[in-house]
Amino acid sequence: MADRGSRLLVADDNKVNRLLLSRSLEVLGHRVASAENGRVALEMLRAEHFDLLLLDMEMPELDGFQVLEQLVADKHLHDLPVIVTSSLEGVAHVARCIELGADDYLPKPVNPVLLKARINSSLEKKRLRDQQKELVKRFATSEVAQDMQQSGFALGGKRVTGTVMFSDIRGFTSMVEAQTPEETIELLNTYYTLMFDAISGRGGVVNQMVGDGLMAIFGAPKALDDNCGSAVQAALDMIELIELFNLERVAAKKAPVHIGIGIATGDMIAGYTGTQQRATYTCIGDAVNIAARMEAHTKVAVRPILIDGDTRAELGERFALEPLGEVLFKGKAAAVQVFAVNKPMPQTD
Repeated sequence: MADRGSRLLVADDNKVNRLLLSRSLEVLGHRVASAENGRVALEMLRAEHFDLLLLDMEMPELDGFQVLEQLVADKHLHDLPVIVTSSLEGVAHVARCIELGADDYLPKPVNPVLLKARINSSLEKKRLRDQQKELVKRFATSEVAQDMQQSGFALGGKRVTGTVMFSDIRGFTSMVEAQTPEETIELLNTYYTLMFDAISGRGGVVNQMVGDGLMAIFGAPKALDDNCGSAVQAALDMIELIELFNLERVAAKKAPVHIGIGIATGDMIAGYTGTQQRATYTCIGDAVNIAARMEAHTKVAVRPILIDGDTRAELGERFALEPLGEVLFKGKAAAVQVFAVNKPMPQTD
């Protein structure tokens, strides 16, 4: 059963109807506010939090149909439960309300027993939807959760030009062998906390975590003005955070952590892959393969951050870059230009 004490908004131009309906709802234990027309109702909904709207159809300024149209178009309000209370008769009116997103339709005069049941049912559905949203946010980034909420879930994707990053911990296997499983979990949780902060702080989306490795996308599902610059700056932030983290580890007589980061840019398909039962947001394209190869090549180049030629071409002179020549990676028909991103020297007065 739905929680008592939910906040409800009654929108009705008839003052007597508003007062009587509000009193009935307060008797049921809810907190109630009222609006004398559709325009005021929308203003209140956008300014305050409500759990449910009881909406009359025939109102001045904005009628109930116009309110429903604006609610369904508003990404912040389109999930708000709406129960229509109206004296309009006919299946066509009821159908139009439901098509515009109303959860239920009660003819006036409203039956109090039906009203209580419909409100409880609508609030319970809202509670379940809210729980589902929280689960999605917990197991997906906020950008992916927002994409699903706005566009819905469908397997497949769209073509974008984006920048891909791969990163992992150097010598992680040896570290695992030298410490307890509890210490490894604590290390990984700290590592991901730091990396997520650096990546999301520059507009990137972490879409895969496998052991000590992660994959991030810059430019999807959220478009960025500067995919390449954001990815490289995020990589520098990651290195800086790891260096600060290492100060604590060394002070605690623990081995320092070192990471390798590979970045590549190009056209790709970004979207949901898997099945209807289990799927993930990811991207597929040559840039993904190159970024993974770049990350592995950091061990050979002995440089923490490597980027490809396409990424370098977009950066201009904003970063200290070191050309390392062309490398023919396994599985690639053509050699790839490789550049190292050097940590900028601290500025002095």
